[in-house]
Amino acid sequence: MSPRVLIADDQSLVRTGFRMILTANGIEVLGEVSDGLEAVEAAARLKPDVVLMDIRMPNLDGLEAARRILAADPRIRILMLTTFDLDEYVYEALAAGASGFLLKDVTPEHLVASVRLVDTGDALLAPSITRRLVEKFAAPAADSAGTPPRTPAVHRDLAALTPRELEILTLLGRGLSNTELAAHLVLSEATVKTHVAHIFTKLSLRDRAQAVVVAYETGLVAPGDED
Repeated sequence: MSPRVLIADDQSLVRTGFRMILTANGIEVLGEVSDGLEAVEAAARLKPDVVLMDIRMPNLDGLEAARRILAADPRIRILMLTTFDLDEYVYEALAAGASGFLLKDVTPEHLVASVRLVDTGDALLAPSITRRLVEKFAAPAADSAGTPPRTPAVHRDLAALTPRELEILTLLGRGLSNTELAAHLVLSEATVKTHVAHIFTKLSLRDRAQAVVVAYETGLVAPGDED
């Protein structure tokens, strides 16, 4: 079944363009809103499958709107819209549970494919792209002068994980795919997928993008670590 989409952006041309592209490709657009508060209300009322959410909007920014929408209905998938691919707000949105991000100059083909992809429950971001974001914005350790790090965006207790699951989460944080994990650990892909599913369940993660964030912010992976 085709995904049902809500578009939240304060630029009318962006909303109109995205609506035309999506509807021309058989994707139903349930509505358009121009600020974050309207997005939260519309998501609760219309129950979309996917929300295209601008990060910077009046009244309530897209990040807080995404948090509120996901808190009310975790089933909804959110794609953040931004002008810059390395944007701190994009990173915070991933930590909050967004399924990925799109640049506003996205091609029509990529827009349609992205909406369909996240509707299936997958994350849009490749682990390597997520890693770039996390290395730039994840909470760092205290520096040599003793300055404390900022508050992490994600708080997770890793005590529930087995040693094997910790190893796999570390490798996820370094950007390895399931195929690469299987080869590295000499396991079947089916076994790797089972371990990954257990990690997601134990840490209440939505997708691999959040797993990368957790790996960095809990110290399993540090910027510059190699595979």
